Amino acid sequence: MDDQKAPSMFQRGFTFVLKGDVNVVSVKIGKPRLSLIQGDLTKQPTQAIVNAANSSLMGGGGVDGAIHRAGGSSILKECQEIVARDGRLPTGQAVVTTGGRLLAKYVIHTVGPVWTGGRRDEPKLLADCYRNSLRLAQEKGIRTVSFPSISTGAFRYPVEQAAKVAVKAVVDFLRDSEGIDEVIFVLFDTSTYRVYEDALKAVKDNRRR
Repeated sequence: MDDQKAPSMFQRGFTFVLKGDVNVVSVKIGKPRLSLIQGDLTKQPTQAIVNAANSSLMGGGGVDGAIHRAGGSSILKECQEIVARDGRLPTGQAVVTTGGRLLAKYVIHTVGPVWTGGRRDEPKLLADCYRNSLRLAQEKGIRTVSFPSISTGAFRYPVEQAAKVAVKAVVDFLRDSEGIDEVIFVLFDTSTYRVYEDALKAVKDNRRR
């Protein structure tokens, strides 16, 4: 890494730092920090974690099921109340519940797009998941948020494409908004972590040009 030799990047408010752990990368985007780690989303101590939910908000497999199991029945009860009041959650939108037994005080639930080859506006809808989750965090005064890799499991969004959309959406939001101190992408396995790491490095390189 030669970031020490790139004052122009620093002046634009985008610096790149490798932490001591093998699978931890962190960048500063102005004042906020964006980090990548490999780990368990349900164990993150950020004020909120984001659930890759389905539109029924009734729990499911993957990240969704893990959050409901770790957080307990109170999360599901709140989700049921939201659906009874507002109906099913549209793709790209977000709602918030408390975190139950989780370390996180809140869970932000968002519905990612099912991949159909990009024919149904999937990139925009996926970016909306990240933007709307962060907007909701702002509204609730939540300053630290952890995300999974949305839509890359059962919804079959190709991880290489999803990572580019996710990183760009979060970086753009943090550059243009206030109120969020830190965003962490928590990636479950090494291969997904490496793809997100490449996407983050690409954003850094693009901003250097």
